[in-house]
Amino acid sequence: MQLLGLFFIIWNLLTFLLYGLDKRRAVRGEWRIPERILLLMTLSGAGLGAYLAGKLFRHKTSKWYFRWCWYLGILIDAALTYILWGN
Repeated sequence: MQLLGLFFIIWNLLTFLLYGLDKRRAVRGEWRIPERILLLMTLSGAGLGAYLAGKLFRHKTSKWYFRWCWYLGILIDAALTYILWGN
């Protein structure tokens, strides 16, 4: 159970870092991380990391589908947290 919790934290941190990397690449005009990868990571248990990265880096905030995925991802995070530690 603790291993799953650690994975959950690392997954959120990785997603946060990828959003930051994508923002940096956007500013520099470099190759970008595909949106579908960012969205899939958000919805697969990293909603909180994606939300915080979006707000901190001001990245993808104008796209409605990213905002919706962040909120849905946070709900998924809450459900996973309850499943892991709520019982």
